Amino acid sequence: MAGKIQRLDKLISNSFDYSRSQVKELIKKKKVLVNDNIVLTPELKVNPDSDKIVVDGQNLNYAEFVYYMLNKPAGVVSATNDNTCKTVLELIKNPAKSGLFPVGRLDKDTEGLLIITNDGELSHSLLSPKKHVDKTYYVETDAIITDEMADKLEKGVDIGDEKPTLPAKIEIIKVDNSNTNKAYLTITEGRFHQVKRMFKSVGPTVTFLKRISMSKLMLDESLKPGEYRELTDEELCLLKGE
Repeated sequence: MAGKIQRLDKLISNSFDYSRSQVKELIKKKKVLVNDNIVLTPELKVNPDSDKIVVDGQNLNYAEFVYYMLNKPAGVVSATNDNTCKTVLELIKNPAKSGLFPVGRLDKDTEGLLIITNDGELSHSLLSPKKHVDKTYYVETDAIITDEMADKLEKGVDIGDEKPTLPAKIEIIKVDNSNTNKAYLTITEGRFHQVKRMFKSVGPTVTFLKRISMSKLMLDESLKPGEYRELTDEELCLLKGE
């Protein structure tokens, strides 16, 4: 945690995603400074809050956690590693921290908002079934979404699990006051293929799915599929529901 005395090599490794052996090589080459002094001992104890640390010309700006907003493209899987498919972590180039993981999962063919972080506590808070965090999706189906279907979805539907889904919110995207095959659906759970199964239970098949918000945080629509950036402090507060 911030302010805690740490070994220099471990701190650099975690902060820059270097291996410990790479850190030791940098130190050996006199490319690590602490408070403007060259350091030759990897095990030196430092305080990341008060000590000025420069690694190969880069200032070490210590932060325990990092938070990325990713506009997940279709075709990649929400996993830390996969033997057959490209993962969302492979989209994050030169990450500021090691130990990153996606908060929850989006199906391989689903696009949209996905948080990548190393903050396990936040992930647990957002995914806990007890928290009922809102998640809103833009949905397209192969058939018109009727008001009757919407009523059923809002009350909760049987998707083959032990319990029906919790009540949802749906907004049919109407054209000239007529129903279409497009809608926004907000759910508070995270069951397997939930949105697709919910629509299938009332008739239509989902043909396109994109998550546009989680908690109070909206996807930055300027991010193209596959693009990402770090969250601002304000966005992090929105994600936490503050």
